[in-house]
Amino acid sequence: MAMLLISGKFKVEGGAKPDGDTLPFIPDNVADWKLVPGGQIVPKADGRGTVRLEAVDALETHYGERDKEQHQPRGLAHAAADALLKFLDFKTVLRDDDETVATSPDSVPGWILTRGADAYGRCVAFVGKGTGPVYSGYWTEVGENLLKRTANHHLLLSGLAYPTFYSGLPEYLRDLLAEASEKARAEGKGVWAVDRTVFGATVTTMDSITHDKTGAVILPKLFRRLKDYLDFTGSPASMACFRAFLAGIADDEYRLLPDTERLFKGLHHIVEVTDGTVKMTRPAREIIFNEK
Repeated sequence: MAMLLISGKFKVEGGAKPDGDTLPFIPDNVADWKLVPGGQIVPKADGRGTVRLEAVDALETHYGERDKEQHQPRGLAHAAADALLKFLDFKTVLRDDDETVATSPDSVPGWILTRGADAYGRCVAFVGKGTGPVYSGYWTEVGENLLKRTANHHLLLSGLAYPTFYSGLPEYLRDLLAEASEKARAEGKGVWAVDRTVFGATVTTMDSITHDKTGAVILPKLFRRLKDYLDFTGSPASMACFRAFLAGIADDEYRLLPDTERLFKGLHHIVEVTDGTVKMTRPAREIIFNEK
């Protein structure tokens, strides 16, 4: 698959809150944002836009409205964020209690490979460091060798993020990324040493999924839905109505591997609740979400 390459710099200065799958990027030529399919990216005054890493989902360091913001267990969440920044050649990473990050240096050269923006105006991309493989503003084929130069592949191979696939990503790239993630899972790296997504997590309070030492490590998409549910019901809460809550939202459209013909709407089709234990019946690598 051909993707648009844009060269520029990743810039993290005081006040920024990058996590393990999003970070700020400024093209060398700010007009290159207009080349991104979809035309939804509106840069800041300095040319900065937000890049959301393609095909990966790292644990949440901050999710929700400011007065109700929550995080997943921060050890692995910070490990993913730090691994992303250090892969891109930021030498030091300092983080305040509110997740504000400062780095040294405050910017590094790099490049992105993108096929478009998401519904939130973020550029969805593979990201790499240094000099790109082609001139900025050109389209280039993304094969195995180039994919392995990206932070996306690195995070999955390190086990510090979950694979999260959308329908526009070609099968051969999805397979390569799933293979990297499976290798990490087989070796018990990162999240895979403690993941409870398909094994089940007992959830009664917000601490059940946020506490740094005892909180269950689960797929971030499931965490976000549980957090929204607990905000709605109050904590502590019974999980008895969680699937009904998911059915009421029904904002996730997806197909499942290997039976990819049927289109499902809502995570309630692949979530089970038994005596307060919540689990997904399919691992992340077998789910292909439809792009909105």
